[in-house]
Amino acid sequence: MRTVSIGDNCMDVYQRKGEVYPGGNSLNVAVYLRGLGAESAYIGWVGSDQYSEKMVKAIQEKGVDISHLSRKEGKTAVTFVEMVGNDRRFGEYDEGVMEHFCLTTEELHYIQTYQLIHSGIWGHADKYYSFFKEKGMLTSFDFSDQLDHDLVKTLPQFVDYPFFSYTKDDAFIRQFLKDVKSQGAKIAVATLGENGSLAYDGIQFYQCGVVEDNVVDTMGAGDSFISGFIYGILKGQSIGNCLELGTESAAKTIRYFGAW
Repeated sequence: MRTVSIGDNCMDVYQRKGEVYPGGNSLNVAVYLRGLGAESAYIGWVGSDQYSEKMVKAIQEKGVDISHLSRKEGKTAVTFVEMVGNDRRFGEYDEGVMEHFCLTTEELHYIQTYQLIHSGIWGHADKYYSFFKEKGMLTSFDFSDQLDHDLVKTLPQFVDYPFFSYTKDDAFIRQFLKDVKSQGAKIAVATLGENGSLAYDGIQFYQCGVVEDNVVDTMGAGDSFISGFIYGILKGQSIGNCLELGTESAAKTIRYFGAW
């Protein structure tokens, strides 16, 4: 099982606690998939500041292949985080060097040695998805809670497993997932916070609840869910089992501070 994630990394800065943790959707998914047992690689840019050293060291300790991670002159991306109870709220985001992220021809060839590629709405990788699809790769993409984003209208035709974040199982999200599936996706998936998750494969909807647990920090829960679901897909599991794997993976992540 070989997966590669591209784009979107940042340092999550908890200002009140004075603590920082590496994160970002694409990087998180790479780390979680490695933890599940996949051969996982990450491609992105970090800056030339102290945060880049901390991030690279942390990724290496997780066993993710970063042979194609690049250092660029400038700042590593930063997201400021505030805790409200046990829930994290994102504040200011400084994209740093990732603002100009792009892939080289050599990296595009390297990516094709992998089975599945993942990125997200802030990953600057959407422009390559038609190419990945043309080359026969499996693709996943996290649209986060950006359900009105222009990419929702154009990208799902190149994404096998699109993920969205919403709040509850209602008529709106069911029709939304149907519309996304009709564009060409294999399975459209929505995480619903404390209300579980929902998937649609063009024939029927699949639902899954949440695992009751002590919540320390919800940072990375959605990315962890995505990793569990993808892992199940690549293992040939049923959609119901994939939702359960995603839920179990997310439950582990919310038991500690930071994404990983």
